[in-house]
Amino acid sequence: MPDVRAFPPPPLEVSVYHLSAVLLLAVLTVLRPAPSPPAARGGAPDRDGGAAGPDRMRSLLAAALAAVCVVAVPASVTADHTTGPAAGPGVRAGGEAGAATSGEVGAMARAGQWQLGALRLPEAWRRSRGRGVLVAVLDTGVDARHPDLAGAVTEGPDLTGAARGHGPWGHHGTAMAALIAGRGHGPGRAAGIVGVAPEARVLSVRVTLESGDPQRERLPPDGHDALARGIRYAADHGAGVISMSLGGGSGSWEGSAAEEEAVRYALGKGAVLVASSGNDGESANRKNFPAAYPGVIAVGAVDRRLRVARFSNRQDYLSVVAPGTEIVTADGAGSYVVGDGTSSAAAMVAGIAALVRSARPGLSPYEVRTAIERGTRRRPASGYSRAYGHGVADALLALRAADGLRGADGPAAAAVPGAPGPGAHLGPGPAAPVPASRTAVIVGMLGLMAAMSVRVVTAAARRRRRDRDSP
Repeated sequence: MPDVRAFPPPPLEVSVYHLSAVLLLAVLTVLRPAPSPPAARGGAPDRDGGAAGPDRMRSLLAAALAAVCVVAVPASVTADHTTGPAAGPGVRAGGEAGAATSGEVGAMARAGQWQLGALRLPEAWRRSRGRGVLVAVLDTGVDARHPDLAGAVTEGPDLTGAARGHGPWGHHGTAMAALIAGRGHGPGRAAGIVGVAPEARVLSVRVTLESGDPQRERLPPDGHDALARGIRYAADHGAGVISMSLGGGSGSWEGSAAEEEAVRYALGKGAVLVASSGNDGESANRKNFPAAYPGVIAVGAVDRRLRVARFSNRQDYLSVVAPGTEIVTADGAGSYVVGDGTSSAAAMVAGIAALVRSARPGLSPYEVRTAIERGTRRRPASGYSRAYGHGVADALLALRAADGLRGADGPAAAAVPGAPGPGAHLGPGPAAPVPASRTAVIVGMLGLMAAMSVRVVTAAARRRRRDRDSP
């Protein structure tokens, strides 16, 4: 029987955002103002009444660079957030190691959540926020102390058989839970991670250990059937959605009879099951369980341009793809991490399932899956492909597709203009534009930095002229 482990981290991908951060850093270095004469030290006011012009502009540029770096961190050097527990320490911010205040880090974390626009969540939240849905996160445990998950987590059993407190605990599970049901924190909850279904609740069931936990070697290969038992526990305790961002390991990729039976049991109890498709698409591209079990929504990953990530597994059981590169999420008691992988993508689709479940509680697991698969963008020309599945997940379109389904809660809801009806999901669909909100932010930031750069150069030139003209 397979033990539940992580795949190797996906390869490093350099994007325009990484290059932008490097370029901005070079600008800061080149435009560093020369040391002021002794009489000018101490922050002499400039013509605008503020601190010395070049220094103030440079500070503002540094702040802009920090904001860009949230979305430009080389995510692939982080923990593997693809199929199983974290594989390494990752790129983290906040907590005891963070140099910035928690408020600053939280604001930057929110700014880095590019998936909010890609999934069209602001529009979807006008219809559903996941209220009343319990999402079971079968993972390494969830740290309920994280401010973005305060009041959202119910702690279930630890089925691993490992002692707690003797190794890393809950990093990967906390990251996934925040992507599903993070609430943010601070005034207006405007800082930190907001999940796809911010009013859903999380049931944490620990079924595996972090990749770096030394106790792994002392546990039996089958992990005490922890995943199968976790699925049954979640189904018996009211989970409407079961999220499994994990996969097989130790050379065992054939699945497990106990797990497959547990999947059928949970489906029979009305639970929607979601799992990551796998993270070795560039190499072995192996069949990954639990994603490959019949009835499970298998999720691959796309990048910011909605292109399938190179590491994302391509299989004929793939349902949909979702954002899975440069994903900012929670990590530990009060910090954040940036990572790549299909784990994050699966967590987001579990959140979409919670939105649909909340809006249409009478839909069966099959109908929820149908709504998610019909409510996609970037559909392949044939309607399906091993790389994209049925297309890129879209929360708003999934809710509209659910309106056209006839569930146990009564007749189909009134048709929504533009909603795809049953059978109307073939064809490539429209190309996905860059979210307008993100475009405006990027354009505004670049314009601001250009203007500040000009001011820095101008102020420096004036200072040099004054120095030459002075007796």
